[in-house]
Amino acid sequence: MQNASNSAPNNSIIQPAGFYIVALSSVPYNNIYVMFLAVVYLITVKCNVFLIIIIFYDHRLHVPKFMAVGNLALVDLVLSTSLVPGMIKTYLVLDNFVPFKLCLVQMYTYYSFLSLESFSICILSYDRFIAICLPLRQESINTNARMAYIIGAVWFFGLTTVLYGPSSIPTLSFCGSLKVNSYFCDYTPVLRLACSDTTHQWNFATALTILFMVAPLIFIFLTYIGILIAVFRMKNNQSRYKALATCTEHLTLVAIFFIPIFIIFNIGFSGTIINSDVRTVCLSLSSLITPCVNPIIYSLKTKEIRSRIYSLLTRRLSVHPLKNAH
Repeated sequence: MQNASNSAPNNSIIQPAGFYIVALSSVPYNNIYVMFLAVVYLITVKCNVFLIIIIFYDHRLHVPKFMAVGNLALVDLVLSTSLVPGMIKTYLVLDNFVPFKLCLVQMYTYYSFLSLESFSICILSYDRFIAICLPLRQESINTNARMAYIIGAVWFFGLTTVLYGPSSIPTLSFCGSLKVNSYFCDYTPVLRLACSDTTHQWNFATALTILFMVAPLIFIFLTYIGILIAVFRMKNNQSRYKALATCTEHLTLVAIFFIPIFIIFNIGFSGTIINSDVRTVCLSLSSLITPCVNPIIYSLKTKEIRSRIYSLLTRRLSVHPLKNAH
């Protein structure tokens, strides 16, 4: 059996060997719920990999919009992978112990790619703003090189900004319970277990929430104000409808991703008591359903991707025609 804690080189710091994931333990049939999430994860992997392959191999899709879509698919893939294998180990294999260093890796991966998810949705909002508000200058403003630079800058910012949170955990002492009341090594539930002063860590969590949730929502809101102004200036109703139709898939992503997380985070910061299992179910659904739905929405709502899927299917059928039944 693993030791509960080990003394760090600095005797004032008590560093545990690891933590125990205990959320959902009181939820009836939690193994069925996790199996459902595992199925969602398999669909997520298949759909996002398929979308990435289509965008990569079809040179007609090598444009800024689909660079942003492919980037979102990659982020979705890593975000869901940071959660589901660990949940399968915890609830289906029934091994809920997570070693200390592995806990920090999972914590960092989840929050860095959650921030990338948020900013990737912002990139799509920027793309729609340029396409609708500045159509004559779109090709000169929103080039492939510029989109690649924006995506690279977002990845650098997201992967480095989150570092302080997980890297500060080893400086804390854990002299009591090691049971993490979440479905993974979540930052705030781990902080609640520390018996050191965590003021800086809580301030960091608040700043990160504002930076990765509130700021992107404000940016998206402002871009859509500009889009609506441009649309209402259009004299042709058909042009208005076409412009708004191109935004529907993006607005769907915004609603699915931001609304559940924003509600849960605000309830938590307001001090309102919410059942931990309800919080866990809501956050796990919002974190895992979004990466599954994103590629499906873009595949069904985007004409270029639909036509590419159709051509792949027809080509496959022509190479392997159905044999007549005898």
